[in-house]
Amino acid sequence: MDTATQHTTIAQQGTPQEVTADLAMVRTAFANAYLYGPANAEDRAWVLIDTGVPGFTSMLKRAIETRFGAGSRPSAIILTHGHFDHVGGIEQLVQEWEVPVYAHPMELPYLTGKSSYPPGDPAVGGGAIAMLSPLYPRGPIDLGPHVQPLPEDGSVPGMAGWRWIATPGHSPGHVALFRDADRTLIAGDALVTVKQESALAVISQHTEVNGPPAYFTPDWGQARQSFRVLAALEPEIIAPGHGIPLRGATMRGALRELAQRFDELAVPRRGRYVDEPATINAGGVVSVPPPVGAPLQALLLAFGGALALGYLSGSRRR
Repeated sequence: MDTATQHTTIAQQGTPQEVTADLAMVRTAFANAYLYGPANAEDRAWVLIDTGVPGFTSMLKRAIETRFGAGSRPSAIILTHGHFDHVGGIEQLVQEWEVPVYAHPMELPYLTGKSSYPPGDPAVGGGAIAMLSPLYPRGPIDLGPHVQPLPEDGSVPGMAGWRWIATPGHSPGHVALFRDADRTLIAGDALVTVKQESALAVISQHTEVNGPPAYFTPDWGQARQSFRVLAALEPEIIAPGHGIPLRGATMRGALRELAQRFDELAVPRRGRYVDEPATINAGGVVSVPPPVGAPLQALLLAFGGALALGYLSGSRRR
């Protein structure tokens, strides 16, 4: 659905790229982290939103040094959710920085060692990254006393003027962050701007407005409602968890169309969670529906995906 316009050019791995004057994106392989605070903000005067893909922590720290100076530490880490590609290196970072981490209460079981996420779903199709999803880490990680619930009043620690919005579906406690003053939306994976299931699309960063990554979405009913909540905000800028930040009227038109046709355009035709969501409560995953058999060519796609992911990983060393 090629209906959205690019707000930025494709970011170099690990290079802070401004989205607004006080928000910069850092691309780590195939997932984005965000730095909130003006360039050269003082130590403890900025916030990190998500921490990217495992293995990219040194790159993330170099990007932070570029934007804020050597040795600079955040006042807080805000997690849109706890999937592996959004919490890479966080256990090291919280120990090194002695920094609090905030997440939705429904996300805490996966961040305190109590529950793994539901299994990935290779049957959703769309490309090699989806086919590889059973191999991806599902946690849990254990941040212990470093992690705590986001404030009940909707405020975001260290981010005056922003509010968090519950957007479950892709994960039980997924949140997005929104600033009403300029309608900037940090969307996490509730909506993305690349076909995340496809290794080729991820490598090229081909831009299109999409729903959440299908292979790791265990509740499509919630995902549909969350997408519609975000589309109704009429954001001026989207800063996604995957893909390139977008802005403007064309992007909003794409959001409206996808919100109206979500089942047709975003929900997979088949998949483990398409007809029946995972059962999840405040303690974690209770049960999951049985897997749906993936076609035989999945093996070939998975092999191609492994090569593609190897390319992405290698790009961080160049």
